[in-house]
Amino acid sequence: MRFLDSLRRLDAYPKIDNEFSIRTVSGAALTLISTIVIVTLVIGEINAYLSPNISEELFVDTTRGHKLKINLDFTIPRISCDYVSLDAQDSTGEQHLHIEHNIYKRRLDLQGNQIEEPKKEDIQASTKRISSTESPATTTLKPACGSCYGAAKNASQCCNTCQEVIDAYRERKWNPNVEDFEQCKNSNDASIEGKAFSEGCHIYGTMEVNRVEGRFHIAPGKSFSINHIHVHDVQPYSSGRFNTTHRINTLSFGEQFEFGTTRPLDGLMVEATEGAMMFQYYIKIVPTMFVPLKGATLYTNQFSVTKHQKSVTAMSGETGMPGIFVNYELSPLMVKFTEKRNSLGHFATNVCAIIGGIFTVAGIIDSLLFTSIHVIKRKIELGKAS
Repeated sequence: MRFLDSLRRLDAYPKIDNEFSIRTVSGAALTLISTIVIVTLVIGEINAYLSPNISEELFVDTTRGHKLKINLDFTIPRISCDYVSLDAQDSTGEQHLHIEHNIYKRRLDLQGNQIEEPKKEDIQASTKRISSTESPATTTLKPACGSCYGAAKNASQCCNTCQEVIDAYRERKWNPNVEDFEQCKNSNDASIEGKAFSEGCHIYGTMEVNRVEGRFHIAPGKSFSINHIHVHDVQPYSSGRFNTTHRINTLSFGEQFEFGTTRPLDGLMVEATEGAMMFQYYIKIVPTMFVPLKGATLYTNQFSVTKHQKSVTAMSGETGMPGIFVNYELSPLMVKFTEKRNSLGHFATNVCAIIGGIFTVAGIIDSLLFTSIHVIKRKIELGKAS
């Protein structure tokens, strides 16, 4: 009993007998309001405790060995798939080596409906033209030598296909007219050229390249390189006939996550106001790391973009070729997002602060109300109320 008596003496909180307490309507209303506020704030604090916080850091990117994954989904509604090419190049203008990709083309009609099943695109196709002086790897029966119509480099050069005649003309920087070439009259090129502007094309998929500055573009004509110069052959049409209106359904560099700007260009529709329009997108890529509470670390990329467009017709005086050109550059800095959960001590401190703070404020308000009401009643009783 002595221990309990000693413990009672340590009680620092004053106690008021019931006969000295006064119950009022304002006090009851204030109690209800305080309780509702406390419950609301405590529930919010519980949600904040259960939801992880995201901390953000910025540091120099020293990661190595990660490929740059490019996810693209473009729709070109006014150029046939047979007459549009996708090419990827590094910062030197050379095509990426050892590129891995799953890029597909889907033919569309002018209303955007699918014509046939998508076909995988070879973005490395026709990167180099074979010289007429190179000997074949195997010995076969030599076919009849077709005429190059004056474009042959030497007497032994033959042009047996429509494409070989066009190549010979292009190497001499002449303008070929396929209607004059016998090789082109029975080839499939005529059917391709006939539907060049009567169909659209849907290009989509992913490709992985080395993490260096580079570019890729979607442009009309068959692509190839002559003396390390990248060329698109749009013959027999002039570049002014190509309508490069396009829609960017998706463009991203890596996986998507809910923080940051990983897909700012999604859903962008760009109309070409005239023929032979060149659209350029200059992209600044910021490597990003996301460390979740559970699961593996995610490496992705955010990016910002600057857009530019110009007409490249002969009358405009501008250089270039029609198409969609995406130039990307990697930032030397990396952003790191880390998920963190609040500590239990932080949660308990906030809850105590909410309850204690509201009760204290409510007590002050109740005291002011009680005193004010008591003074007003006293004056009424004395007849001094005006």
